[in-house]
Amino acid sequence: MRIISGKYRGRHITPPKNITARPTTDFAKESLFNLLQNRFDFEGLEVLDLFAGTGSISLECVSRGAREVTAVELAHVQQNFIIQTSKQLGITNLNVFRGDVFKYINACRLRFDFIFADPPYALPTLPTLPDLVFDKDLLRPEGWFVLEHSADNEFTTHPRFVEHRQYGSVNFTFFR
Repeated sequence: MRIISGKYRGRHITPPKNITARPTTDFAKESLFNLLQNRFDFEGLEVLDLFAGTGSISLECVSRGAREVTAVELAHVQQNFIIQTSKQLGITNLNVFRGDVFKYINACRLRFDFIFADPPYALPTLPTLPDLVFDKDLLRPEGWFVLEHSADNEFTTHPRFVEHRQYGSVNFTFFR
């Protein structure tokens, strides 16, 4: 895993072997961020990374100048890895919360400019995430929500759907 652009560009991060997360591939992540970079500037944004896993997306956002990044991850091993990596890089604007994403969403009173979610592809409640994000008003008016999912999910009829992109087995759906 590597950080593609920004302050920490080119840094390779190696997660421990006991991590159960499925990190977004470098190819898919680079393609995603190329698309996003054409839509907005990360400088000064407030970002929420749900199901943060290895922290790859969070670290990329910090590297690109996000003002504040909040990562939510249930697994203790992944949470510790993100915290350790942040310390190694000297990052102070990445807040890592260990807990259930759905409980976090329900309790959250903050709003974000960019929200990314990479839940386990087989998660039965995955299709409810766009509605939850919008029902809880977590996104600022000009904000973007990106959901990573398998080809088994389809969101083109969702009222906030903007576009869908596929990179190998990785699917991203964009909402506003």
